[in-house]
Amino acid sequence: MECNLEHRYNDAFNNLPHDQGGSGRHKCAGCAYDLGYQDGLNRRERLHIDLDNLPNSQAGVVRHKSPHAAYAQGYLDGVHESYN
Repeated sequence: MECNLEHRYNDAFNNLPHDQGGSGRHKCAGCAYDLGYQDGLNRRERLHIDLDNLPNSQAGVVRHKSPHAAYAQGYLDGVHESYN
């Protein structure tokens, strides 16, 4: 399954580290961020990134970006937002 969402072109993802190997290869960092954000917003205490269920993406700025770092950034942003 391929991601076709606009977040693939969000320049904020330019700061994520590159990841071209392992289980995160070609996974959509934008979708990983969104998942982390929701977990952070809900302040989930048991975190799990199910990379197998993330869509692939070879487009835009999320190409070859770390889904692990994207999830972590999303989680942090979500936690911050939960206090507002």
